[in-house]
Amino acid sequence: MTSHDPAATAPTGPRTTAARTAVPRTAAAPAQPAPAQLDPALLEAIEGYYDAVPRSSARVEDFGPLSLFVAEGTGWPYYARPALGHEGPAATAEDVRLVRARQRELGLPEAFEWVAEHDPLLRAAVEEAGLTVHEHPLLVLGPQDGHPDEYGGGIRDEHGDASGPDGVSVRVLAADDPALAEALAVPHLAFGEPGTGVGSAGPAELAVRAEALKADGTAERLAVRITAGRTALAAAFGDGTALCAGQHNPVGEVTEVAGVGTLPSARRRGLAQAVTAALVAHARAGGARTVFLSAADEDVARIYRRAGFRSFATALIAEPGTEPSTEPSAEPGAEPGAGSR
Repeated sequence: MTSHDPAATAPTGPRTTAARTAVPRTAAAPAQPAPAQLDPALLEAIEGYYDAVPRSSARVEDFGPLSLFVAEGTGWPYYARPALGHEGPAATAEDVRLVRARQRELGLPEAFEWVAEHDPLLRAAVEEAGLTVHEHPLLVLGPQDGHPDEYGGGIRDEHGDASGPDGVSVRVLAADDPALAEALAVPHLAFGEPGTGVGSAGPAELAVRAEALKADGTAERLAVRITAGRTALAAAFGDGTALCAGQHNPVGEVTEVAGVGTLPSARRRGLAQAVTAALVAHARAGGARTVFLSAADEDVARIYRRAGFRSFATALIAEPGTEPSTEPSAEPGAEPGAGSR
């Protein structure tokens, strides 16, 4: 759910990074209610992940019950969230206003991200301080859950090519893969045309965006994260063109799938499921016991539930105004982030 930084564009935390995958957003339909009995250990593991992910490329400013993450150097701007392990009084509207003032001073987005079930009192404080809260279903594959095989039976392992829907190949990209920038560009276009219906952006627009991501250093920053093992990028290719892509950003035994997006002109072919399956397989092979994501809305969440993810909680993102950002939020290696499309 995080607004993570795809390659500094963003990993995902209630990103997203998320999904910082990880994350573009549309005004979300009400999230499906979380199960009555939450697994406290799993909730704490995800909470710890959200706190840890930004620390690889951001400093933390302490505001008592809230922490503000400030990106170091170029890259995706981060957000504020509840301070991990805080045992004092809950955040008030005045605490939120203080953080917002600091965000404005630093030229950062006035954004807050958190899990509703972990910090249920924060929403009232945030809304009293003048921000609009958007809900995103948070889904999980925990240690007890299997692999979502329905995503694409053709995936062999985390390294080799595999056969995806309609003969499309799916692979996890190395840092020096020539298609890296193109794959990274796909979610940018996907989140620029929100929704699940077939859209207009296609290969021509993709080529332009890929060149832009090379020129501004985003693709290079992602390559550095891949080399360091902080981000994995998977993509589906057809006729030599990247059609869908997404990433996961591991921290210990937890990882978030973020910024999964399909080229608008290639939608409704099951590509997002195939890419997500590749990311899950790669994460599991790398030792991840918990894989989670925050969906853009309930329509998207239904797709992932059918494939094996289960509803777990609700990711909340607070921003000024009434409409959430449509830019991808993924965090560490991607720009797109907090949701999946």
